[in-house]
Amino acid sequence: MTTQQELLRTSLRSMHSLLDKAVEGMTAEQLNFRPQEGGVSGFFSLWHYVRTEDNIVNFVTQGRPTVWLNGGFHEKFGLPRNNQGTGMTEAEANAVQLHDVPLWHTYQQGVWEATDAYLAGMSAEEFEARRVTIKPLGEMTLWDGLYGVCLSHGYRHVGEIEYVRGVQGLGGLTI
Repeated sequence: MTTQQELLRTSLRSMHSLLDKAVEGMTAEQLNFRPQEGGVSGFFSLWHYVRTEDNIVNFVTQGRPTVWLNGGFHEKFGLPRNNQGTGMTEAEANAVQLHDVPLWHTYQQGVWEATDAYLAGMSAEEFEARRVTIKPLGEMTLWDGLYGVCLSHGYRHVGEIEYVRGVQGLGGLTI
């Protein structure tokens, strides 16, 4: 019988793999491309998701500094220290640009590893017994924060990135 912990770890690993594949081989120019129809760039969508997971897993659930801050990535990328895009204006979102793809992949993999390490060490009881506050969503169980916010949110952003790939003629993901 699969436990909640195993389900979440397996599901997040799968979603992380999809995000990795969605941006694999893309250049900074392709990642920063913004569709004429509107919306955000593939990089903004990716940055927003990875930063959100980093914040929830490290800061909200463990009270630790994020991979973003620990690695000085905000300074290396010249991007906001504490913001991950929620509530940004269109102009602010458009200003989020990537210039160093390999460095981004280093950060992204660091977040995936930190998440997996955290999940590997938690107890099953924590999912329902522990409550967390995720701004601007409010208080919820740890399960709802990790499964309901991180996992479902991540799949949504995979779709956004696939759309941006498609309008650039890069093709969709092959699974």
